[in-house]
Amino acid sequence: MELRIFTEPQQGATYDDLIAVAQEAERLGFGAFFRSDHYLGMGTDGLPGPSDAWITLAGIARETSTIRLGTMMTSATFRLPGPLAISVANVDQMSGGRVELGIGAGWFQEEHTKYGIPFPNTGERFDRFEEQLAIITGLWATDSGFTHEGEHYQVVDSPGLPKPTQAKPPILIGGVGKKRTPELAARYADEFNLPFVDEATTRTQFQRVREACEAQDRDPATMRWSNALVLCAGSDEAELERRAAAIGRDKDELRENGLAGTPQEVVDKIGRYAELGAERLYLQVLDLSDLDHLRLVARDVMPKV
Repeated sequence: MELRIFTEPQQGATYDDLIAVAQEAERLGFGAFFRSDHYLGMGTDGLPGPSDAWITLAGIARETSTIRLGTMMTSATFRLPGPLAISVANVDQMSGGRVELGIGAGWFQEEHTKYGIPFPNTGERFDRFEEQLAIITGLWATDSGFTHEGEHYQVVDSPGLPKPTQAKPPILIGGVGKKRTPELAARYADEFNLPFVDEATTRTQFQRVREACEAQDRDPATMRWSNALVLCAGSDEAELERRAAAIGRDKDELRENGLAGTPQEVVDKIGRYAELGAERLYLQVLDLSDLDHLRLVARDVMPKV
């Protein structure tokens, strides 16, 4: 099982906070540093304010050397597909080929209202998301000019430049939608991710995506499978309770719904997700000042999974 670090900077973090976490995660041997792509805090003032996902990842790309970098998830409502393909390719070049693009349809209406971003209805958001996937992958792949004649986006004979360092940065798609999400994942995703869901939901949704792959003559073994869970580990109950309080959560609730408890409890729960087919876990770290939290997991959990 590969363990990755996942941060939520809109809840309150500076660029320096992100650099510190990314560099420590790299030093400790975590597989990747991911960040959310949001412009508004949720249940918090989010001071000093949001940071742009791809601008900060560009900086982090130059301040790290081995750890993979990505978004969970970039909202298709935030950017036009052509400029997004350029941004991701640029950061991939800046990192030496370490970037992954997690992308979704977008869901948080209030952040769109606060920052003047159009927020179409659900059906249109998914239609735009589908076209963005076709355009981004098409631009990266073309050798002789890419054209897309869609309802929402039109691209005419694009050179598809610049090219990423990787042949194609991996694309992550996630969510619990029953039909379009599995279909789009089967067509475009290198990895399917489930955020903050229990074991029963994981089993059911992984199976839907496997069936969607088979319906499109794709071997499900070519998909990577992952979950994201909030992390709250402690070497003892006092430390666990302190960390839960620091993020405004109850330790018992986190034990049930997150990846929480003693290191052995965390190892055991990771094992249950692995039995369902998960190959990676994204550990949502909400207190970015607590680097000892990462060190505890690296020392007492990572070697056992």
